[in-house]
Amino acid sequence: MFDDDDRRYVVVRNDEEQYSIWPENRPAPLGWESVGVAGRKAECLAHIERVWTDLRPRSLRERMGS
Repeated sequence: MFDDDDRRYVVVRNDEEQYSIWPENRPAPLGWESVGVAGRKAECLAHIERVWTDLRPRSLRERMGS
């Protein structure tokens, strides 16, 4: 499902501020929501690379005070 580079995807994020891609024509999985970015796989992954600079889950960042 995720190996089609020409398929359209949306960028999704969960409550821990972790990002992923999901096929545009399917509802986001439970616990994930669209962040409003859609396009081909490479475009979506490039967006994630730009915005997800700290890969630690939000709860861990908060516990560590950063």
